[in-house]
Amino acid sequence: MAFQCQRDCYLQEFTTTVVSCRPAELKLDNSGKKETVKGFNVTLEDTVLFPEGGGQPPGLHRSCPHPVLVEVGSEVLAAYFPATPGSSSCLATAINVEAAQHGLEPDDRGLIGGVPVLRVTRQGAEAVHFVASPLEEGSSVRLKLDWDRRFDHMQQHSGQHLITAIADSMFGYKTTSWELGRQRSVIELDTAAMKPGEAQALEKAVNEKIRACVPVTVQLLSPDDPAVEKVRSRGLPEDHAGPVRIIDIEGIDANMCCGTHVSNLSHLQVIKILGTEKGKKNKTNVIFLAGDRVLKYADRSYNTERALTSLLKTGAEEHVEAVDKLQKSVKLLQKNNLNLLRDLAVLTAQNFKSNPNRGKLFCLHRKDGDNEFMNIIANEIGTEDTLLFLTVGEEKGAGLFLLAGPAETVDSLGPRVAETLDGKGAGKRGRYQGKASRMAQRGEAELLLLEYLKHCSSEEE
Repeated sequence: MAFQCQRDCYLQEFTTTVVSCRPAELKLDNSGKKETVKGFNVTLEDTVLFPEGGGQPPGLHRSCPHPVLVEVGSEVLAAYFPATPGSSSCLATAINVEAAQHGLEPDDRGLIGGVPVLRVTRQGAEAVHFVASPLEEGSSVRLKLDWDRRFDHMQQHSGQHLITAIADSMFGYKTTSWELGRQRSVIELDTAAMKPGEAQALEKAVNEKIRACVPVTVQLLSPDDPAVEKVRSRGLPEDHAGPVRIIDIEGIDANMCCGTHVSNLSHLQVIKILGTEKGKKNKTNVIFLAGDRVLKYADRSYNTERALTSLLKTGAEEHVEAVDKLQKSVKLLQKNNLNLLRDLAVLTAQNFKSNPNRGKLFCLHRKDGDNEFMNIIANEIGTEDTLLFLTVGEEKGAGLFLLAGPAETVDSLGPRVAETLDGKGAGKRGRYQGKASRMAQRGEAELLLLEYLKHCSSEEE
């Protein structure tokens, strides 16, 4: 049997029965932070929520017996290797050709009886729904699908099948993998580079097929059906059981796939190939958008264009030139500022050396200095008879420090100064420098140095 989400990819609500509800835990990646959520694994008689592990996000897709998982934020996306070189197949059947390969496509989201579904995974022939609240076994529940997420996956997945098929038929470029990302998707082609104009020709060709309103149909065939042999694939796993699910783009492509797809290429609306980039091992990555993602991309691009127009005070066609001029101006200003800082460092050192009443300790903090600024001062003053404590950065935040002076003194005091400033450092030959996170403690560090010098002076007397 196929899940209801595979029999009718457009069905958004569905009533079914709770078969089981068991306590469980789910590990999530929340903005880079790992957390474990306690909840329940729920199995249903049937589901409209596509489970992770089948060619596209539950509700993603790359086909392969050995998928490579890709995590982006809290989204788990998947890398899939096509069933055969050049094939757009997901190597999956109606019940679960890729059952043991966790995470072939990100799962759908939705509600079960008003309870949010946090993850849907395929375990054997079952779809397991993770929810935070328990559901009564045997009860009738209403499922509601997050349609925007599902339809987006359908558009990107079917768009990948189409691009893969046309790239193969036009140029002989085989697809070796693809990745459905949260904002854009990537198809890896088995070619070191596309020739000039080929990406544009490919985009034109796929959009012609979209405008032709080509039907996309699903066929469920018996594994021993002769028609299965005509479909490009790597073959079925040894533990396969049940019918083979074929996604047929009429006259263009036919491949095994368990993912969700549009029923007509016109539902893709449009495909935009953003460009290509060098891939791994002499491969080429084709970056594309399909459907609503193209509209969202255009909206973001227009808003960015308006913002840049306001900031740069130029028309959109002059943005690149204006930014280039700004960057060159900034580099020139940075160079001039660096020269001024060097001159200031020399003058600061000379001013200290010319003071007849100078002491044995010189302390200085400057917000806009750097390591070079501090070292120039140390070089100009000399550290044989003077202990220098120099800091740069925020007054009360993070910054850099340098302690320079007689080697024995610096070796003794350097780690203590770093500890006082809540920082880390290292040193040799009379210089100890590092990073600090509490520049507000400079006063305490200076007091530490003064007490040390006072102690040394008293011992000499």
